Amino acid sequence: MTSNTPLPPCSILLLAGGRGQRMGGQDKGLVEWQGEPLIAHLQRKVRPLTDDLIISCNRNHERYAAYADQLVSDEQGDFPGPLAGILAGLKAARQSHLLVLPCDVPRIDAALLQDMRETAGRFPEKPLMLRHDDHWEPLLCVIPVALLPAFETAWNAGERSPGRIMRNLGATALQCPDNDPRLANLNTPELLNTHNTVSD
Repeated sequence: MTSNTPLPPCSILLLAGGRGQRMGGQDKGLVEWQGEPLIAHLQRKVRPLTDDLIISCNRNHERYAAYADQLVSDEQGDFPGPLAGILAGLKAARQSHLLVLPCDVPRIDAALLQDMRETAGRFPEKPLMLRHDDHWEPLLCVIPVALLPAFETAWNAGERSPGRIMRNLGATALQCPDNDPRLANLNTPELLNTHNTVSD
C-alpha cells in the first residue's frame, strides 16, 4: 500500500532489555539466528528508516553499541518489563514519533514497517499498534513522543501494560493477517530452530 501521506520522521526503538527467561536467561537480542544475533537482523531492516536508532538493553552494552545511535537502560534494576524500555526510549527519542519493535521478530519486513509508518502518519496524535487474530501486539507500535507524560503518569500509578495505556489513549489498529509469519516471536530455543529458514 502506498499513499501520498507524508511519513512522520521517526526514531526507532529495538527492545532488548528483558530477562530472557524463555531463553534460559540468555540476552535474547544476542542469541544467534541464521548465523547472526537477532538484533543484527532487526537493525539491518530498520537502519535505512531513521537517523535515530535506539536500543533498550540492560546488559552487554558494548555489544549493542555497534548496532545503535543511542543505548537506553531501564531506570529501575531487576528487569521491570517492556514498558520501562519504552519509557526510556520515549525520553531519548529525537524525532516526533517512536516506532517500537521487540528484538525477537526478525521476519518483520519493509512492507509492514512502511504500513506502520503510513498508518501512524494518518493518525499522528494517537499511538498505533499491530493487531491480528483479535489480539493487540503492543510491542509492535508507533507512539507520538508527545504522549510521554501520559505514559509516565500511568507508570507512576502502577500501570505496567503498554497495551492498556495505548488502548486508553485511543490507539489506532493496523490489522495484520491471522497467523502472519512476519510477527512470529522467536523467543524460545525451539522457535528459533523451527523458523531457521531464510527471512529476506
